[in-house]
Amino acid sequence: MLPSAPAAGAPPDNRLLFRFLLVAAAMYLAWFFGYQQWLGPDGRLDAALCAQITRSSVGLLQGLGFEASVSPTYDQLVLMSGRPSVVVYPPCNGLVLYALFGGFVLAFPGPWRRKAWFIPAGMALIWGLNVLRVAALAINHRYAHSSLEFNHHYTFNFVVYGCIFGLWMLWARRLAVAPNAPAHD
Repeated sequence: MLPSAPAAGAPPDNRLLFRFLLVAAAMYLAWFFGYQQWLGPDGRLDAALCAQITRSSVGLLQGLGFEASVSPTYDQLVLMSGRPSVVVYPPCNGLVLYALFGGFVLAFPGPWRRKAWFIPAGMALIWGLNVLRVAALAINHRYAHSSLEFNHHYTFNFVVYGCIFGLWMLWARRLAVAPNAPAHD
């Protein structure tokens, strides 16, 4: 007996959805056991990433002509004109964003060759936005302190999460499509 074509209005094949959910669940478990249970409590990865974001933000500020430096006693503190300005704490170092972005692209179907360059490129863009964010917050603290909390909690979150969403859409609509397959618009 030959298989019949799906009837009009029949539910679509859910294999891709189940694959996505299975990979996403595996990524969550890897994050939970790898980071939450081991790397996070150890603290060294977060501390190194916080210090690196701080140094890069200070470098950007100096390149823009601001008197900025890293605190000699606390390598996660940005100083503006010798005064404390911004501290980069682990929740703000971008690690969760890199994992969230990479996990989505890994879980979503698509060619592995494209994933191999898109994930690092997306993480580099997110890293760059985070460096820019910390530098902007330091300037905000120095020149318009009253708007710092709003910008920290809303403006920059909107920009960074908007960028991540845009990258996801680029992946899902353009790059995850096999080269021979028609794009879905």
